[in-house]
Amino acid sequence: MAKENKKTATQSHFPEHGPIDENGKEVLLSLKNVDITFGKGDNAVKAVKNASFDIYKGETFSLVGESGSGKTTIGRAVIRVNPCAAGEILYKGVRISGKIPHSLDREVIRNIQMVFQDPAASLNERATVDYIVSEGLYNFHLYENEADRVKKVEDIIKEVGLLPEHLTRYPHEFSGGQRQRIGLARAMVMKPELVVADEPISALDVSIRAQVLNLMKKFQAEDGVTYLFIAHDLSIVRFISDRIGVIYKGDIVEIADAEELFSFPLHPYTHSLISAIPIPDPKLEKNKVLYTYDPSIHDYSEDKPVLTDIGHNHFVYGNKKEIEEYKALREKNEIIKSVTILEEGETYEPTVEEIDATEKAAEEQFLNAPIHDTGSKWYAVLSFLLPILGIILGQIFKANRHFRNWKMCCKGAIAGFVVIGIIIVLFLLMLLLAVI
Repeated sequence: MAKENKKTATQSHFPEHGPIDENGKEVLLSLKNVDITFGKGDNAVKAVKNASFDIYKGETFSLVGESGSGKTTIGRAVIRVNPCAAGEILYKGVRISGKIPHSLDREVIRNIQMVFQDPAASLNERATVDYIVSEGLYNFHLYENEADRVKKVEDIIKEVGLLPEHLTRYPHEFSGGQRQRIGLARAMVMKPELVVADEPISALDVSIRAQVLNLMKKFQAEDGVTYLFIAHDLSIVRFISDRIGVIYKGDIVEIADAEELFSFPLHPYTHSLISAIPIPDPKLEKNKVLYTYDPSIHDYSEDKPVLTDIGHNHFVYGNKKEIEEYKALREKNEIIKSVTILEEGETYEPTVEEIDATEKAAEEQFLNAPIHDTGSKWYAVLSFLLPILGIILGQIFKANRHFRNWKMCCKGAIAGFVVIGIIIVLFLLMLLLAVI
């Protein structure tokens, strides 16, 4: 953590440099015990719990985890969209969370930009590319005259691989990869010090992903941009990150340098994420054994867990007993194997614990269904009366993870088809008797 050089939020401007930590690195952004809550009272949901980490100037810090773990929530808190329920966020040692002076708020917008996950939804369809890219320049008057503005916009458009003639077009006229380039140009034309990249390549084709990542690394090399890179795919972040933080259901469970994390994944959840990375060889992928994380293996009833530095700039979330085990495992300095590949013809017999973990994960996924997935009996009644409609409705529910509603539709439709079948058989028998 940085030396105590923290300024109060009464400051109207940021200092030229952030505080320096004990390793001599400049801390650009710092989260300290941040909680983020949505809703109030009994309906309150704590999306992020006690999150703490530093991001150093000029580095790429990646935040990874499954969907709903709180990655984007943290990213939006950094740009002051999501308020913090507790803790604080510091930029260059100055608090930017909570109520701050208007002048400081404008500096946050000027210095911290965001590249969004959906390149279509994040662009104004009614505005030309020229206006979209220029909007920040207009708001902060970052140009001397109209000719200077046009030059800056054309230069940044060329840098992201587009042409000046594209400036008069609208977002719907571009492909997904081109739209993401426009979003990147919009952020980079402001010359920000920190960019929050919220899964900027997840909606793009594989071939386009590499181009966008190369663009981001180019800006970092030329302008010293710092990235908070949000992703769910560890295979990508390994090659672009200086450090990686792993988040699970709002808790930061592990932070380490990129190669350190892949060589010594100590937390079981990190282990499960690495084991899920696809292997390019189909035969090896077929014989790979997935590791399933089971949260119930932790006993936190008395000894509460904390994020602890175990050395080697490696932080792990656990209680005292677990931390001692993690330290002992790390001090062996033996690379931890996260992926198990079976030999040809070899079969894998899961242990009882692994079977329980898989069943619990499936049950948890089922129980975490959407709020309107009530399994109402009226879906069964409707499906009984109109079984074909019930089957169609059930498939729609299943596709949207409304598993309880889907099961009720299936039950009703099956009962309806059985009754219809009995009626048809009875009718045919009566018809046969009438003919005889």
